[in-house]
Amino acid sequence: MIPQRVRDVLEKYGLEAFEFEPGSTSTSVSAAEKLGVSVARIAKSILFLGKDGRYTMVVCSGDRRISSSKLKKTLGVKARMATADETREATGFEPGGVCPFSVDGIEIYVDRSLEPFETIYPAAGTDSSGVPMTFDQLRRITGGRVCDVVSDG
Repeated sequence: MIPQRVRDVLEKYGLEAFEFEPGSTSTSVSAAEKLGVSVARIAKSILFLGKDGRYTMVVCSGDRRISSSKLKKTLGVKARMATADETREATGFEPGGVCPFSVDGIEIYVDRSLEPFETIYPAAGTDSSGVPMTFDQLRRITGGRVCDVVSDG
């Protein structure tokens, strides 16, 4: 079930989430299959922990990988992917269902890899959901900075 804090954001912006059976959208590939879209249109949210102790979330295309060197250049500090426990603790969401909005105190970056698509699909706080929205909606709702941190090719 979609958490109330996410439902509140969806309602505020006039968005509706798709909901499926538990665990059915826990990866970009499974989410794309359920939603009937390309993996590239899945907006995966990845939490990173910087050497400075701060968490940062990057939202990027589901078919892309984060470049460590580009991420370091963007953040100004080396960062590693947060563990499952760290992700739960910092966001309140389980890995596979991390939602890029309604996460207080975490800086959000939205990668340009999502920009070409008319509709993209971030998770709605569960591993069985997806929210159709535009790149600009995602950027506005999250307050995210646009970046280029995915690996080339």
